[in-house]
Amino acid sequence: MSLGQQIAGDLPLLRRYARALTGSQSTGDAFVRATLEAALADEDLKTSLNGGRIPLYQAFNKVWSSAYLDVAAGSDQASDGHTSESSEHEAGAQNRLGAITPLNRQALLLTTLEDFSAAQAGQIMDLSTAQVESLVAEAVSEIDKEQATSVLIIEDEPLISMQLEDLVTALGHEICGTAATRTQALEVVAERSPGLVLADIQLADGSSGLDAVDDILAIGSVPVIFITAYPERLLTGDRPEPTYLVTKPFQEKTVRAAISQALFFGSSRPLD
Repeated sequence: MSLGQQIAGDLPLLRRYARALTGSQSTGDAFVRATLEAALADEDLKTSLNGGRIPLYQAFNKVWSSAYLDVAAGSDQASDGHTSESSEHEAGAQNRLGAITPLNRQALLLTTLEDFSAAQAGQIMDLSTAQVESLVAEAVSEIDKEQATSVLIIEDEPLISMQLEDLVTALGHEICGTAATRTQALEVVAERSPGLVLADIQLADGSSGLDAVDDILAIGSVPVIFITAYPERLLTGDRPEPTYLVTKPFQEKTVRAAISQALFFGSSRPLD
């Protein structure tokens, strides 16, 4: 397999990670581009990428750690959904990059969203396994202190919907409604605006969670986490894509980390 083919296979996951880490499609993709450009300019780095997914993330980490890329606010690409975001949300994401605790969040996302072990995350971050485990614990502690919000769950599988409800409430948030179809989602939003949306892609009546989210974002800005069994279908680079994307079957710690990151960068509202 050529180097290009190897990177192409891992690139969608790296792009997902970069977006979740930065809270923005445009910023995350800029870091990924810079990583690939650095690899093309450095023969040793290019050679190391033949080693699989961990070296690719190591290369990304060097770029992420060394410089922040100034991506203009108000990009016409997506941040919290798959449609064009408002400049207000993008600017908010950029502003909060200065306040983020990168190592904590990075360790958490690597070991949850990306499913690396603590030892593998340590390789990527050039830290010991114990240091990574400590950082993850710190990040979880930060999550426990986050402000509560109201959450809309768009999911047509009852057991998964109930699992998400239990997880969300255990984190201290409130369920403002659940929906199994696009129509039901709009009915919930008509009564109360959520501070966060968890959305499946394919819904019970053949309607699309993507369309439901489009409808919601047309009303107002809100962070969105998509949950799907086929993330590669949304991470093609051919269209604006979700920033927060969780793969089914999911682990609760993965959803927890995605919720934390979405609320960190998002424009969520406190409980009424």
